[in-house]
Amino acid sequence: MENSNKTHNVNIANMTSLMSPNELKAEFKASSDHVEFIYNSRQAVQDVLDKKDNRRVFVVGPCSIHNMDSAIEYAEKLKVLSDKFSDKMVLVMRTYFEKPRTRTGWKGLINDPDMDDSKDLQKGIRLARKLLVQITDIGLPTATEMLDTITPQYLSDLVTYASIGARTSESQPHREMASGLSMPVGFKNTTDGSLSVALNGMASALSSHSFIGTDQDAKLNVVDTTGNQYVHLILRGGHRGPNYDAASIRGAVAQLEASDFNTSLVVDCSHGNSEKKYKNQEKVLKSLIKQIQEGDQHIRGIMLESNLKSGNQSIPKDLSQLVYGQSVTDECLDWEMTEDLLHYAYSSL
Repeated sequence: MENSNKTHNVNIANMTSLMSPNELKAEFKASSDHVEFIYNSRQAVQDVLDKKDNRRVFVVGPCSIHNMDSAIEYAEKLKVLSDKFSDKMVLVMRTYFEKPRTRTGWKGLINDPDMDDSKDLQKGIRLARKLLVQITDIGLPTATEMLDTITPQYLSDLVTYASIGARTSESQPHREMASGLSMPVGFKNTTDGSLSVALNGMASALSSHSFIGTDQDAKLNVVDTTGNQYVHLILRGGHRGPNYDAASIRGAVAQLEASDFNTSLVVDCSHGNSEKKYKNQEKVLKSLIKQIQEGDQHIRGIMLESNLKSGNQSIPKDLSQLVYGQSVTDECLDWEMTEDLLHYAYSSL
């Protein structure tokens, strides 16, 4: 054994070449119509955050995407409501392809598209971009969590809204990435419910950074960013309890004001705010709508986790046993409940 092999890549089992972003984009192209649609969708979200547009943003959809057919079916249903409610609501579909895990578990469509631990990332990232093109064709803006710091070069031109999750808001690479992303980015409070990490993340992402990243040909570069002026806070509750009530909103706004940040925020009806029970999302949404009715101008967006069927399921060894349209990660509302809640929100705003 050569001496270099004793210290280099000791725990690396294999490396496989990945197509470049340009190669993937040549296969699944963003047309000029797609570009115009994404630009206008981002502008709409930014105007809501700036309080120039008095509509509210609703980020709605599956906790995670694992089936292309059910995702398209969901998108087609949501598009109908998007057109119907467009004067009061900007509907954005959740297209979450990567899942952070507290310990272990399925890491999402990009990392394991066949759901069998084969980890075919080349296939996963192709499926993710293909789906984003298809949903954009339908006429819906999309939202995702930016988890891996390389994948935005492959996908982000087709994404209207991004979030930095509770487990990564403290991560320097994610803060640097957010500072260079081209769309509005929400920072979630940590899993314990603390806001300080998210606020520090926002401060960092508002600033310029230099870091090592890839270009469209997958070559390493020093990336210089200008800072993202549309970073904002997402309240998602935590282990210590929910934070969607009026007192929690006032407290969050006070902390945003103290840091001289934009006081617009988004509230996640799921996760800690629903205590991970999908039916509780209704209670959260109705509380938020009531606060808006009573004059709150800081709640600019609402998130719902929703799928075709309610609840969730474990991933079986025999994938033919998967229930179509049901989440394999967090519990979700079913479509009927989602439709009712969006009708309620629209009629109440």
